[in-house]
Amino acid sequence: MKEEFHYLFKFQYLGFRYHGWQKQVNVKTVQLMLEKTLTFILERKNFKVLGASRTDAMVSAMESACKLTLPINCDPEELLEALNKNLPADIKGLSLERASEKFAIINHPKTKTYYYLFSNEEKAWPFAAPFMCNIPQSLDIPAMQEGAKLFQGRHHFEAYCYKPNPQKVFERTVVFSEISENTLLSANFFPPKTYLYTVKGEGFMRHQIRLMMGALFRLGRCEITLDDIQNSLRAGASPVGFVAPASGLILGKLDFKSE
Repeated sequence: MKEEFHYLFKFQYLGFRYHGWQKQVNVKTVQLMLEKTLTFILERKNFKVLGASRTDAMVSAMESACKLTLPINCDPEELLEALNKNLPADIKGLSLERASEKFAIINHPKTKTYYYLFSNEEKAWPFAAPFMCNIPQSLDIPAMQEGAKLFQGRHHFEAYCYKPNPQKVFERTVVFSEISENTLLSANFFPPKTYLYTVKGEGFMRHQIRLMMGALFRLGRCEITLDDIQNSLRAGASPVGFVAPASGLILGKLDFKSE
């Protein structure tokens, strides 16, 4: 049996031109570009890449991670430098360190922090489109801030899972949920005032955060009430939101817990 060497690779990317993280047929993904780059650097294909978290098409990541299993023993600093020299401009390696063979990146306990950026202009700012969603209708931001707090805690999130399978566990804990004025990211092509939804938990289901954001947008447009959101967090509840656009969503950080 050939010896294998394991590494934890942390990286960030702008997801606007990618069809998410996971490699798929006939579409450009972040994993595909990483594997093409590794093939070029290592001059071979017998390596493995296993991601810690999937993202939807057009979703970005300030910090994501994957486990690399390589057939050769590489110096982490040299490999990180080589990756950053050869990866596309919208993908950047942040760190690379040796990992244990037993490190199961998917099942390892971790906390995920997500951000959702949005603006409230009559017309969207075109250059800001890769980073945020714009809602042209008037929004009641204080009501949305109250609504965001309702998601915090342990709840039944069946109404916030897109096409769940029968075995899905809907009881989930959100440890932080807050809407504030955006001070996380800035650019001279952003609108004068933008907003940031920050949500943190151990795990999220398919489109969960985008459905939560969709419910908050409907709340801000006075289409639903705070009671509607409260009632949606019960078993058997019907969805009250819509799947908000992907381009505003950013995977902010992955915190791996000590076992």
